[in-house]
Amino acid sequence: MTTLEPTIESRRIYKGRVVGLRVDTVQLAEGRVSQRELVEHSASVSVVPLDSDMNVLLVRQYRKAVEQTLLEVTAGGLEDGESPEDAARRELEEETGYTAGHMEHLASFFMSPGYCDEEMHAFLATGLTGGQPHPESDESIEVVAVPIDSIPKMIRRGDIKDAKTIAALLLVLGRTPLSGR
Repeated sequence: MTTLEPTIESRRIYKGRVVGLRVDTVQLAEGRVSQRELVEHSASVSVVPLDSDMNVLLVRQYRKAVEQTLLEVTAGGLEDGESPEDAARRELEEETGYTAGHMEHLASFFMSPGYCDEEMHAFLATGLTGGQPHPESDESIEVVAVPIDSIPKMIRRGDIKDAKTIAALLLVLGRTPLSGR
């Protein structure tokens, strides 16, 4: 059953470089009025780079919001007019230095639809060729090669805690076969 919530009023609170914040007043199905606090975020991509030795190339970086260094897949936002695949290729090269001979779209999903409109497009990158990473000036990234067969245990142990990373890795692990790329 789909229940729509028509917007009666929308009030922008903040517009920054990465996110916008707004409060929408909505009409509920039974006639009541409510408010929704929403985060606006551009579409984004996540990339699982898988090398010929069946290692996933993850990135380790500090995340201020959770005050922790996390192990993640390569990810980032789409630039104006950029396709998800082009963004995935750009982010892969920026963060890891690698280029992909083959980029396969795995799935698209909403990151946190209870309060945010960000849609992420997950990709598998294979046929990798190494190079020099060139992260953005505010990024400090370490590339870490992890055998793909150790990923489930790392997720269960809490070594990998980032939701986009877990989702993208499980999409890759669910594929058959992974070899032959």
